[in-house]
Amino acid sequence: MTKVLGAWMILVSGMRWDTFTVFCRVAGVLVIASASAMAQDEADKLHERAKSMFGAVDESPDDQMERPIVELGHRLFWDERLSSNGKVACANCHTTSAWGADSAQFSLDAKGKRTKRNSQTVFNSMLQPNLRWTADRKSGAHQAEKSLTGSMGFARADDVLPLLTRYGYEPLFKAAFPTQPSPVTPVNYAKAIEAYEETLTTPAPFDRYLAGNRVAIDAKQKEGLRLFLDIGCADCHSGKLLGGEDVAMFGVYGDYWTLTNSQVPDEGLFESSENEADKFHFRISMLRNIDKTGPYFHDGSVSDLKAAVTIMARLQVDRELRGNQIDSIVVFLKSLTGEVPMNYQRPDALMSPR
Repeated sequence: MTKVLGAWMILVSGMRWDTFTVFCRVAGVLVIASASAMAQDEADKLHERAKSMFGAVDESPDDQMERPIVELGHRLFWDERLSSNGKVACANCHTTSAWGADSAQFSLDAKGKRTKRNSQTVFNSMLQPNLRWTADRKSGAHQAEKSLTGSMGFARADDVLPLLTRYGYEPLFKAAFPTQPSPVTPVNYAKAIEAYEETLTTPAPFDRYLAGNRVAIDAKQKEGLRLFLDIGCADCHSGKLLGGEDVAMFGVYGDYWTLTNSQVPDEGLFESSENEADKFHFRISMLRNIDKTGPYFHDGSVSDLKAAVTIMARLQVDRELRGNQIDSIVVFLKSLTGEVPMNYQRPDALMSPR
């Protein structure tokens, strides 16, 4: 350091004042340019890391909405008449205000009972390989058909058929399944709902960032993204949905209920598999629209996103995050929020008095 200062003094001692001024200005410009180049390099590296870990969600094409099977599924999804008490539809547990999830801790079914687990969002859900908290539904159609004897309250799936006939659904089924002589079936009911749910995608600012629009998310969100990657959140929450694909243990570094204050510990996948290795295993939640889809975790035990991030860091990666780190990650997560799909509303055909 002494040698550098000495060389600097020798260099400037022979300069005229005006020459020295120009020299300093040029040096300043070079320092700024170097810092800018370094910042750009870091931004490029972050962008490349993000592209390697995540993927983009695309908007559903308009022509998808006009398919007869989608129009049928749209009606079925929102029609409360197609339940055992005439008051519950799929949309009751997947509300617009909660971005396709349920803001209640547990949903109310057609038998007047609360569900065992919190209802997850239906938005982007058809991009997942399996559904529900323990990945026990293999497709949207599987889930929809099972819901007939679940949340819809019927003793048998076929019990919905007289209601479909009564409320004039036969022409819609024939249009959706034109090659079938008798298309009004629980299987086709489920296929139609799945087709509708496939249109419920929510592209977000983060997708535009991944596509190359570097200003689609701001500096604070980029800092949160960097932390999300560095801390290890993306080890589980990766892919185009930032999760939603695998099953993992909730509570790697401690019993989850000690931090979530869950009233009754839920053993997750173990309840159906009876395999000890599956205890407290749940499907990893996707983080798309996570800012809008609380309460959080399988039992809806945590209502605040900052608290959920704090708990996840402690239980899953053994990190005690500082307040500013939590804030940065939450700001980043908000870049995953898209718009409620235009067709996620009660169809006009169901608006008329019954």
